[in-house]
Amino acid sequence: MILRKLTALGYKNILQCEISFSPYINCFFGKNGMGKTNLLDAIHYLSFCKSHINTPDSQIIHHDKELCVLQGLYDYDGHDEDIFCAIRRGQRKQFKRNKKEYDKLSDHIGLLPLVMISPADSELIRGGSEERRRFLDMIISQQDKSYLNALIFYNKALMQRNVLLKNKSANISLYEALEMQLYTYGQKIYNNRRLLVELFMPVFSDYYQTICRSAEQVGLKYVSQLENGDFLHMLSSSREHDCVMGFTSVGIHKDDLEMTLDDCLVRRIGSQGQNKTFLIALKLAQFAFLTQQGSTKPILLLDDIFDKLDENRVEEIIQLVSSDVFGQIFITDTNRKYLDDILRNINHDYALFHVEQGNVKPLEE
Repeated sequence: MILRKLTALGYKNILQCEISFSPYINCFFGKNGMGKTNLLDAIHYLSFCKSHINTPDSQIIHHDKELCVLQGLYDYDGHDEDIFCAIRRGQRKQFKRNKKEYDKLSDHIGLLPLVMISPADSELIRGGSEERRRFLDMIISQQDKSYLNALIFYNKALMQRNVLLKNKSANISLYEALEMQLYTYGQKIYNNRRLLVELFMPVFSDYYQTICRSAEQVGLKYVSQLENGDFLHMLSSSREHDCVMGFTSVGIHKDDLEMTLDDCLVRRIGSQGQNKTFLIALKLAQFAFLTQQGSTKPILLLDDIFDKLDENRVEEIIQLVSSDVFGQIFITDTNRKYLDDILRNINHDYALFHVEQGNVKPLEE
């Protein structure tokens, strides 16, 4: 899958641009705050119907505009895909595939697989468990529609049960109906997350060792209350306690993913370089998983990934992304030296762009 052309109007600080891309490597350089990350975020939005850092739609629209428009023209393994998005202040966003509007935005998820590595990924390590659950869910949802539907229905049933709890409802039959839904969808989510982590670990470990060339051992452990017994029984048993608390205290919405370095939580002992290497290896493993499970290679977005890494780790990453393992890649950096190093190591076509104040200018080598 290749993004051939991107059109953006009023997306954050990008007033207007129309860019044609290389099918291989596309490099954007410029000072911080000029709009490089916003360009990658626009590409992310076309895949997931949302910003990479979950920026509210009201803040995505340029402050001088009432409307934001994104359009991507893709070569999808030999056939064209035209994806259009319009965001208007105070209105529901509109997504179209080949000029036909989606009934549900969830129907679009998974069509355009994508992996983005950015400084915002640090929240996976230092943030709450919700960030790590979202990471797992995004990977699985891109290649399993039934999983995405299970997530949607689970969260709907969870919200309804929480309303009953807050209102101190005594309607036992309604509790039982909602708890059966939570059990059914929750069990599927639990099984899929657990399997993903099992498949993920060897690939993730290999990428980490390739980048850092050390004896450090990384680990991922999926932690869930569903390991401790029958989920349906846990829900019914906790009902009285949950009614006092006003929320559902057990379920897959409490799951976590423990990230370790030499058997210690990486958020406690990891240096900036170790944390960044950990996250890059994690995302490259995500790319490998999606490539293996899906029908097309994902797009890879690398946003300012070389900062806080020593030269050896930078060199290993450059060698990795220059290989034929990856398809179309978009890279941003303030230091053109690293971009030039990547370009010297490839035998493919590439495109180079300069970004300043939201304006994008193609450059010759």
